[in-house]
Amino acid sequence: MYRHTILGKVYSFGSLRELLAKASPHRTGDVLAGVNATSYEERVAAQITLSDVPLTDFLNEAVIPYETDEVTRLIIDSHDKEAFKLISHLTVGGLRDWLLLEETNAAILKSIEDALTPEMVAAVSKIMRNQDLIAVAKKCEVITRFRNTIGLKGHFATRLQPNHPTDDPRGIAASLLEGLLYGSGDACIGINPATDSPAAVLKIVMLIDQLREQFDIPTQSCVLSHITTTLELVIKGAPIDLCFQSIAGTEKANASFGINLSLVQEAYEATLSLKRGTIGQNVMYFETGQGSCLSANAHFGLDQQTCEARAYAVAKRFKPLLVNSVVGFIGPEYLYDGKQITRAALEDHFCGKLLGLPMGMDICYTNHAEADQDDMDNLLTLLGVAGCNFIMGVPGSDDIMLNYQSTSFHDALYLRKVLGYKPAPEFEQWLLRQGILDDDGNILKGASERLLNKTGQLWLS
Repeated sequence: MYRHTILGKVYSFGSLRELLAKASPHRTGDVLAGVNATSYEERVAAQITLSDVPLTDFLNEAVIPYETDEVTRLIIDSHDKEAFKLISHLTVGGLRDWLLLEETNAAILKSIEDALTPEMVAAVSKIMRNQDLIAVAKKCEVITRFRNTIGLKGHFATRLQPNHPTDDPRGIAASLLEGLLYGSGDACIGINPATDSPAAVLKIVMLIDQLREQFDIPTQSCVLSHITTTLELVIKGAPIDLCFQSIAGTEKANASFGINLSLVQEAYEATLSLKRGTIGQNVMYFETGQGSCLSANAHFGLDQQTCEARAYAVAKRFKPLLVNSVVGFIGPEYLYDGKQITRAALEDHFCGKLLGLPMGMDICYTNHAEADQDDMDNLLTLLGVAGCNFIMGVPGSDDIMLNYQSTSFHDALYLRKVLGYKPAPEFEQWLLRQGILDDDGNILKGASERLLNKTGQLWLS
């Protein structure tokens, strides 16, 4: 079924799964998995072939069998057949052209969120240029709420990430206050704990909640412990705002994380029952990343980008406040350099937004990758233009607990300034009341003294 001829040479692809893999832009993870195109010409042949595949093929040929994978079952069972009628006549190439039309606006894209499967969205991304991915993602608006509103046009949020290698509360507090003074933290105050015990996690939860209540900050907290730890604390009545979990695109990969859909459902319902949101109840925070299925030997011959898109079906099921692709964290074995990281990030953001997810991005790389901060500056700017919902705010861009390079408080200020973006509206009003920002979004001198004078010194000690 799937073949194309170039200069008399016939390129054949035995399945939709193989075709998707061969059509992917080059990246080291697919080479490691042995699913990549072996030449540029073969990749072009696969992309031309893929562009002629009807969207209906993705409903008739599961890339991982329905009977053996609960993520496949979720994708198929939640597909909106009625909404699909609008685009059911299209091929993958036809979908690309339709997405780029001026008249295909945000409202129309919203109407087909449930008509598209992750595989359809992954497929169309493979035949799109970077500017195509940016242009379409820019049209999408995905809004979520808890104590503030994330994802509004013209607004751009940050997750304040004050990690510490020993979970020292004074170290966390110092970084946390610094971030607030730079206008960071509207997406959430989110800490990766060095220790995943319930007692250690609860200590950090209480620390953040004390600060939030003391200064009446319209944001939400999240300690990124394993979902079972968070669930245990929820059951005990701890002040849990958001429930976190890393997720992947196959049942086997999720099992390697120690989760399945029923466990996530249980945690979602338990966290929802606390009703801690003031203007909304989007209570989940998910993180993903290309290469997670391959690293768990759970990719079943799929390319890493298609696996990543399938993870978005899992996230979507639980109406999250935030979804974050930690794009360069796994390392150069999966995304070798700045170019591969940039392409993967634009793909992930596009796919997530088109499926209706509140996509953010950890614009990052490990120290052994062929990337540097200039690559991250470029990607930060591209994602800002594309309408990314949020990024990370890490002190000095250097996470001293996770040992990787990300984006800093200053990076968010830069993006807001050059693109005219504002923080989440409720958080912006708080920053203005505290004298941290002026009406033009500039950091005011003396803000640290004013904030600390409001009993902040006592809290920091």
